[in-house]
Amino acid sequence: MKSKITRRDFINGTLMATAGVILVPYGCINETAMGKLNPLYYPPALTGLRGSHPGSNTHAHSRAWNKKSDWGTTTKLKEEYDLIVVGGGISGLSAAYFFQQEHGKDKKVLILDNHDDFGGHAKRNEHTIDGEFRLGHGGSQSIDETNEISEVVHALFKDLGIELERFNTAYDKDFYKRNNLGSVTYFNKETFGEDKVVRHPFCNHPNYIEGIIMGGKLSNEDAAKQAPLSKKGKEQLLRVLNGGVHEIDVPKAELEDYMRSRSYFEYLKNNLGVDDPGVLKIARSSALDWGNTGADLMSISTAKSCGAMGFAPKAIYNKEDPYIYHFPDGNASVARALVKKMVPAVAEGNSAEELVLAKFKYAELDKSSNAVRIRLNSTVVNVQHNRNPMDSSEVFVDYIYENKSYQVTGKHVVMACYNMMIPHIVQGLPKKQEAALRLQSKCPLIYTTVGLRNWKAIKEMEIGMAMSPGNMHQSVYMDFPVSMGGYEYTKTPNDPCVIQMVSCPYGETEGAPAIEQYREARLRMLSLQFKDYEDEIRAHLGGMLPKELFDFDRDVESITVNRWAHGYTVNGPGDSVKIGRQPFGRITIANSDSGAHANMKIAIDMASRAVKELG
Repeated sequence: MKSKITRRDFINGTLMATAGVILVPYGCINETAMGKLNPLYYPPALTGLRGSHPGSNTHAHSRAWNKKSDWGTTTKLKEEYDLIVVGGGISGLSAAYFFQQEHGKDKKVLILDNHDDFGGHAKRNEHTIDGEFRLGHGGSQSIDETNEISEVVHALFKDLGIELERFNTAYDKDFYKRNNLGSVTYFNKETFGEDKVVRHPFCNHPNYIEGIIMGGKLSNEDAAKQAPLSKKGKEQLLRVLNGGVHEIDVPKAELEDYMRSRSYFEYLKNNLGVDDPGVLKIARSSALDWGNTGADLMSISTAKSCGAMGFAPKAIYNKEDPYIYHFPDGNASVARALVKKMVPAVAEGNSAEELVLAKFKYAELDKSSNAVRIRLNSTVVNVQHNRNPMDSSEVFVDYIYENKSYQVTGKHVVMACYNMMIPHIVQGLPKKQEAALRLQSKCPLIYTTVGLRNWKAIKEMEIGMAMSPGNMHQSVYMDFPVSMGGYEYTKTPNDPCVIQMVSCPYGETEGAPAIEQYREARLRMLSLQFKDYEDEIRAHLGGMLPKELFDFDRDVESITVNRWAHGYTVNGPGDSVKIGRQPFGRITIANSDSGAHANMKIAIDMASRAVKELG
């Protein structure tokens, strides 16, 4: 890309994010550096590498990987809190809110987070394109399965002014149909020999965007003929598309057990006779982000439930519970509404919808006058009771801010960070609990938002969602068409828009254990520079869209790559989740990990449980 975009991303992004942080050293006055932030400090507008941005995990990795324990002299701040929350994602913010509801709004709470923004995976991406404002989400996406929301979550939504009925009019259900946008598959030249868009969802991705035509505009036969594969590959592809449970020749009474005990790839290779690398490549990505792995590691039963290629697409919504509950910035709006409740001066607005266009004043987050303080860029490295956990009266929490060590004291602590980090930072955990926490892991994810000056090329190719089995980002789609709180979604193909590009990376070796694939993909993800992602996106969009309507340097205004080295929760075996989340003295555990599901509703429920366990 022309240098102006790369230069802008790093100068206005990374450098401004750090340069605006420290204006007053911690030890000078009884006011933290966060309380003296530069008014220009505003993470949602930063582009470039975001999510777990460069530097956000440095100290955590030093602690976990290198067993670092010496952080130099620790400054013991004269700060004592009724509750300290480790982790400022949805669960951590909810825990702070529930604690004040339970014990009084005058209770002092400190929330510590290693990132430069609150919300965790609920990341807000702001793009300004030719003077027009566009929003996207960089992780936690929507409120799903609303028929299964707990009373706790319903009550919180009411407090935050989140009205689910509002989405019935805010979400433009006819947008995709009106613009003739459907589901396609993009085959790239590098992997398949030519750049080609086929109007058929070979990768049977779950229909998680209400209104997109997922069935494709071609028959299986015509789609297979158009696929850039050899004659043998086309035949095998059609065999898979027309396949299904009926291809498994076992007695009906044994079918369920058979499908649970046999792999999907074994079914493809043995039952359907598939050996073409291109067909297997398509199949491996065909259950994208629903099983936490490539389809090569799924059982037949799991692949079927995820809508992998050859099985009916899995719809996660229905007429009674449509998948429309999506703020313009995803679940970042929920995080922002929580912060506004606890730090009223941070923005104007009394409900989540009223806050959609609000620019938050980050300098308000960590003022000493706040009952709830949110301290960003602060990595917790040690949590320890002041004496025997069962008899303790307080907990010491050490964290690193700008490479210096500080300590604060709390009567209680809620660990709302990743489960896998807890054994590295909480001292004295029972061995059984520590072992259980270590068994849980997370699969990596990348959510990239791209600001386009127009979407005429997307309209021409009729792309609502493009599955892309040969690319880093396995799917590309027009973002959810939601207008609310004064924010307007893009209207015509001539207008600016934000597109979403999603990657669920896995290892190169088909069939390798999931934990090994996660590790390989995670290290590869973190080793890439912004230019590497930019080059990949350039090739992807440039190959997929017609050159007469799309020019990358002309039409791409901004790119935000939200890297989550530790993304979706992957449960440990047996009762490890329940064992891992047990209270420990004055410390309890919240987060979606402790609920064994990567879901915002679960994160909130786990926060409620953790606060109740504090007594």
